[in-house]
Amino acid sequence: MHAKLGIAPIAWSNDDLPQLGGETPLETCLSESREAGFAGVELGGKFPREADALNAVLSAHDLTLCSGWYSGTLLDNDLEAEKDQVRAQLDLFIGVNSPCLVYGETAGTIQNIQSRPLSTRRVLDDEQIREYGRKLTAFAEFCAEEGMPIAHHHHMGTAIETHHEVDALMNATGEAVGLLFDPGHLAFASGDPLRMVADHGKRIRHVHTKDVRMDIINDLDRSSESFLDAVLKGAFTVPGDGSLDFVAIVQALADQSYEGWFVVEAEQDPAKANPLEYAKIGYAALTDALDKAGYTYAGKAA
Repeated sequence: MHAKLGIAPIAWSNDDLPQLGGETPLETCLSESREAGFAGVELGGKFPREADALNAVLSAHDLTLCSGWYSGTLLDNDLEAEKDQVRAQLDLFIGVNSPCLVYGETAGTIQNIQSRPLSTRRVLDDEQIREYGRKLTAFAEFCAEEGMPIAHHHHMGTAIETHHEVDALMNATGEAVGLLFDPGHLAFASGDPLRMVADHGKRIRHVHTKDVRMDIINDLDRSSESFLDAVLKGAFTVPGDGSLDFVAIVQALADQSYEGWFVVEAEQDPAKANPLEYAKIGYAALTDALDKAGYTYAGKAA
């Protein structure tokens, strides 16, 4: 089995919290991503939005684009309007040969609103998820026909956060809707990462290897503290520095024959968690887990 190792730029610059690395140049992010050993990066706010320019910037550092977030609004939006809304990013990702588009449902999200406590997020019942699933399937089929599959990102602060909600969404959608598996977000939402892989492994199209500090998460007051408050407190970190067992998680993915990108993503304050240092920690822990699970992989230290 083959894996590819990528990293998200959020360790260097946080688009939702500009005070975290807002001054850090894109060049620093890309050069240090490659130095740490990664073969790809996900899209961030400082990246070019034209395919030729983006390819040039990435190739200068021997990197490729290994996907990126799309702020979807299908929960409230008309399907045809959503197709128009995604067009520019869809064309960009097709132009740089991205493996998939990461779909995050941002209709009613509180993930980027520091004043909104975790307990105030939008919650759907099962019938609402079924209705949403029908729209999401049609949207995913459209994207696939255009040449770009999607991976739906369950995420804290959104309408698809909990283990039950992911189960319900997978049951309500067709095969065109891939799953982005993020054990860090799932653990934050009190879910079971290993059971998620066992139940939905064949739908997993992309993997974020986000680790968590469960002592910080367990001490949060969800009635008064927000997702961004949790980020600032240090809820997230890279594999090898947190509470999750990535040897077991990667082995579970191997047991489901998952092949594709493993992306280190950890929102941290770069002033407290040096991005290059933590990228190397994440790379070492992830490659150790991949080795133990029998993967071969692209992405060696430069």
